[in-house]
Amino acid sequence: MNTARDLIIYYFSGTGNSKQVALWWAEATLKKGIAARVVDITTVTNPNSLEINSDSLMLIVSPTHGFNYPPVTIRFIRRLPRGKNLVVLANTRAGLKIGRFITPGLSGITFMLSAILLLSKGYKLGGLISFDMPSNWLSIHPALSAESANYIFHSMQQKVQRYADKLFDGQSVFPALRDLIQDLLISPVAIGYYLAGRFFLAKSFYASNACTSCGLCEKNCPLHAIKKSRKRPYWTFRCESCMKCMNSCPQEAIQTTHGLWVLLFGLTFLIMGLLQPILADYYRTFAGKLALFTLILLALVAILYPIQYVLIKNRRINAAITYMSLTFYKFWGRYRCK
Repeated sequence: MNTARDLIIYYFSGTGNSKQVALWWAEATLKKGIAARVVDITTVTNPNSLEINSDSLMLIVSPTHGFNYPPVTIRFIRRLPRGKNLVVLANTRAGLKIGRFITPGLSGITFMLSAILLLSKGYKLGGLISFDMPSNWLSIHPALSAESANYIFHSMQQKVQRYADKLFDGQSVFPALRDLIQDLLISPVAIGYYLAGRFFLAKSFYASNACTSCGLCEKNCPLHAIKKSRKRPYWTFRCESCMKCMNSCPQEAIQTTHGLWVLLFGLTFLIMGLLQPILADYYRTFAGKLALFTLILLALVAILYPIQYVLIKNRRINAAITYMSLTFYKFWGRYRCK
């Protein structure tokens, strides 16, 4: 490993956590006198055409979405050309600070699927490393305080340096294997998120009356998942809830529609109850009930989100929906990476 001519760091990042880890790796690599190049995978139009030197060390850094790499990262890995390079996989997870302790996140199937894809293409694994960066999933919880975030940043930067030293000294860097059992236990959730959950969350966002139609959210979306219709941003199913739009909006106009969540789940349970006498066979197993619940929920999302989009053009309705969004309130805050 210490004979690598250079390090190529491929990353995907929404709010900046994975990008920051990538930059720390580049800094640590340069200190070793080894060249480093940082590449945003959303700027690579055709990964299959990448020309990668056979003696280059590769590092792939991406956040964990629903206990897995987001689809954009998996697609990038799947479309890489065949090679024999040594590859290190890294992910950023949801870290929280409790006292002086940083709670570890969960990786789920993040490394499993990606490792299989890389090995099938001839690559060799050089490491699996998780970094518990400040949790930024504002649809679910309030933003961490600046003090907590900075504490985590400092700790994770030291972790990058520590594992970079080990990697370039030829040591094994597979600390993520220590989490294998718990990651296997959480893997069904990861699969469910990949197949259904991410589509629900894609329709969680809307623009409040504070929106000035500046177009920054549409322009900055790394996945081009936001479209503007009648001067209003509209989130498509391509959205992967990376939170970049919400955390970078200068007006803090982008909110999570928690009120719609309550309505969606309420209607789903109501419809489930009404359908039970008709579809009794599906209710006999947990898998059957879960599949039916998911189908109903996603169908309602596809129907009600466009209706909400039309309704919020009325300022009074928009204001009412905004007051039901936890992200609107000051105590919820916004996340800012370093």
